[in-house]
Amino acid sequence: AAAGLSYVGAYVINTYKSYDSFLQDKYAVLPAVIIICVAVVMFIIGLIGCCATVRESRVGLGLFLAIILVIFIAEVSAFVLGFVYREKVKPDVQSTMHSVFEKYDGKNSESAVVDYLQEQLHCCGVKNYSDWTTMQWFNSTGNNSVPQSCCQQGAKNCTGSLDQLQEL
Repeated sequence: AAAGLSYVGAYVINTYKSYDSFLQDKYAVLPAVIIICVAVVMFIIGLIGCCATVRESRVGLGLFLAIILVIFIAEVSAFVLGFVYREKVKPDVQSTMHSVFEKYDGKNSESAVVDYLQEQLHCCGVKNYSDWTTMQWFNSTGNNSVPQSCCQQGAKNCTGSLDQLQEL
């Protein structure tokens, strides 16, 4: 169980690193850190529980049960915190994404983050492709198109033109 929790926590933290440009609040990763800490404690307590079982110590097994209950409460708290905080993060992410998308020019580091996001999540814009029509990059290019990262992966002749919506 500790290995599984460690994997989940590490996966969330690793995924967070890919999208940290969109998150202003660094506490969004707090539930993952809590899960990893609980996993480490679970591993240590598991070893203690094994030793208490081998020695057949009633006090050791009682202590083990109490610690497992505390860990369970911590896991439930982390789940609730993650669930509640998820709704608080959404508006911040959207406003930050709008500001990052507004800086898009196809060359700077923010542009690389936007392209990566759109390619990985198979999306276009903050909510949809029409978000690009209000961006500075769209107006400055004058070619009525969105970035190439909006194109579907299987689309061969996609230019990002809004005339080819089926390929976006």
